[in-house]
Amino acid sequence: MSINAIITGASRGLGRALAVELARAGAKLVLVARESAELHAAVAEIRAAGGTAHAVAADVGDKEAIHRIAGAAAALVGPIDLLVHNASTLGPTPLPLLLDLDCEDFERVFEVNVLGPFRLSKVIAGGMALRGRGTIVHISSDAAISAYPRWGAYGVSKAALDHLGRSFAAELGELGVRTLVVDPGEMDTAMHAAAMPEADRAALARPADVARALAVRIFEQRFENGERISLGGAS
Repeated sequence: MSINAIITGASRGLGRALAVELARAGAKLVLVARESAELHAAVAEIRAAGGTAHAVAADVGDKEAIHRIAGAAAALVGPIDLLVHNASTLGPTPLPLLLDLDCEDFERVFEVNVLGPFRLSKVIAGGMALRGRGTIVHISSDAAISAYPRWGAYGVSKAALDHLGRSFAAELGELGVRTLVVDPGEMDTAMHAAAMPEADRAALARPADVARALAVRIFEQRFENGERISLGGAS
């Protein structure tokens, strides 16, 4: 089954790996990220393998960019069936204690990790509801459940993202729009390296493996509406 999808934070890590997997399965993709060079490299990789992908360089934390993202996606691939909120920021690194974190940095984490997904879902989910189908995936973290020193801003934002997903599930489920919250586990990504440079990379999951497991869930709809799953076993 062909689907039209938007993936944010798609220039690297899990977002890029998931884009490759979905494209391989026939999805038509709009990839969104701030880093234009990496984003276009991801699109080129997918196209070279015979997939369909388009780049929209934008910051999901910028309110003014949301309608541009949605409009470009509709023009490029048509009505959106799948929206993956993968873009995320840790805030300043090395990670500071909450008491040492500037209010502006805390606000920026929420702009990207919570308000961006909220705004983009508002624009996209209405069309899904009118068509009676659609899936919204929120990429979360175990930091949404467990509190870790110095991970406060990120953890609080991911807890809010989790509940945003559950709330959309409660409101849109009867209209055919399903949500899934995913904890991908610890992966060998640039974000993880920035947060924990001392970590043993060999012990971390490969984004491609996690993306493969998630793609199966998405295409086969193997989840309950509003469910929170952990892919730690795959990661």
